[in-house]
Amino acid sequence: MTGPSLQRTVIVANPMGFHLRPMAAFARRAAQFQSTVTLTKEGRRVNGKHMLELMTLAAEQGTPLILDVNGSDATEALEALSEILAAPTMDDDP
Repeated sequence: MTGPSLQRTVIVANPMGFHLRPMAAFARRAAQFQSTVTLTKEGRRVNGKHMLELMTLAAEQGTPLILDVNGSDATEALEALSEILAAPTMDDDP
């Protein structure tokens, strides 16, 4: 994929961890971008656009996740997806 490749480490802030609701929001938002999206936890890389793969991360509050985006809209994707991961709740869906 052409475009920048960007990376950011984001700490899961939600007290319930990266659970079903934020995962669904993350996957839906990631699917809106042309960029490839991957999340890495302790060396395990998963496709950020696939819910089932995200579920395998089992990321609790305080877990650092590495967000990688690569493509023409990588900057926008990095910002939007980082907000979801760092949100303390899903009450105000970004």
